Amino acid sequence: MAGPLTVDIVGPDRTLWSGTAERVIAPSVEGEIGLLANHEPILSLLRSGTVRVRGESGDWSEFPIKSGFVSFDHNIVNIVAEPAEPDED
Repeated sequence: MAGPLTVDIVGPDRTLWSGTAERVIAPSVEGEIGLLANHEPILSLLRSGTVRVRGESGDWSEFPIKSGFVSFDHNIVNIVAEPAEPDED
């Protein structure tokens, strides 16, 4: 079994989520991206939508965003995003 992902989701003024996860799903400008351990490296722009993270315990966390980008390499996911207000999603 592949190891966990190391995930950091940051906004302009704070960290939204940081930890290890089983998977990350993000809304790229070309469609939804699902990231699991050992995925090919990527760098992609994100559109308005929801970033979803499944932690190692199996619980999902959701983060509405306006825009941003995601990078993935060597099981490390970095997402820099502009958080959306709850009524903007």
